[in-house]
Amino acid sequence: MNDGADVAAGRFAHHGGRLCVARTLFPNVPQPWVDLSTGINPSSYPAPRASARERNRLPEPTELARLEQVAAAAFNVDDPVRVVATGGTENALRLLPYLLPVCEALVAGPTYGSHSDAWTRAGIQTTLLADSQLALQAGARAAMTVVNPNNPDGRLIERQQLQSLHDSLHEHGGVLIVDEAFGDLEPQHSVADLAGTERAPSMVVLRSFGKFYGLAGVRLGFVIAAPTIAARLRHMLGDWPVSADALRAGLAAYTDRAWAEKIRQRLGRAAQRLDRLLIGSGMTIVGGTSLYRLARTANARARFTQLISHGILVRPFDYDSTLLRFGLPLATNDWRRLANALKVQA
Repeated sequence: MNDGADVAAGRFAHHGGRLCVARTLFPNVPQPWVDLSTGINPSSYPAPRASARERNRLPEPTELARLEQVAAAAFNVDDPVRVVATGGTENALRLLPYLLPVCEALVAGPTYGSHSDAWTRAGIQTTLLADSQLALQAGARAAMTVVNPNNPDGRLIERQQLQSLHDSLHEHGGVLIVDEAFGDLEPQHSVADLAGTERAPSMVVLRSFGKFYGLAGVRLGFVIAAPTIAARLRHMLGDWPVSADALRAGLAAYTDRAWAEKIRQRLGRAAQRLDRLLIGSGMTIVGGTSLYRLARTANARARFTQLISHGILVRPFDYDSTLLRFGLPLATNDWRRLANALKVQA
């Protein structure tokens, strides 16, 4: 088990959510698996699905425009022209290196690896920055990416600092990309309303649908940017960037403000419950959001192995072997299994 768990830890250090790997490596652990390796809301929004007729035809441009209008209102963006629907933020961030005319990429880290990977694969020199380096002067035509709140530590950068970063980059022909994949958790910190306006013409914001609404498989996300950038992105994506089911889900969810407020409160209580479990097992909470908690323990790899043996998958990290990230359990039995697994000190 230890050797196999070490292999699995390496596989999951880049990204969570690969439950198929765990199933292959450890077929004899208790079933079903409890997958806590992602930061996706386990309580999915009860979104309607597209009708048979809607699935039988291509989505209409008016339906896409309506979705972007509804999303714009939810993000407090006054002009829907600046909001572009995409097949998830992963899809969008992979296009940014080909959309933005920059010479180098800077990524505020540690964060999830997709941003650095996207720029590197596009042949653009990419540098990871620590928090203390964010205010350093970037070179000409640099793209800086900040995940806010950050994954995995939940770091938040205030609006004024983001505005200052934008102004510095804009002065030298650069762009600030703010990934707000978890922005729905604390919408008061969002800068989506600024992105692409006269106040922040070189700011681009990414918004995820699937994480907060618990519908990652729907594959829906948004880019908020200046109208000229938004127009180029729409041209790259083509006429049908999202599916009929994504249209249906987004139109329903973004107009259901009561559900969003209720789920924020529920997630906050669940995160506090998770903290109590982790602290009670000897771990220290060092960050996170209400969708995931980042815990430190000197024997993190052993604890990872211990959890694997109970059929529970969490997220380890290659850059710090003392860290584990825990998503939220859903069912009562999932909470019970996690509590039992954590009782066995490794």
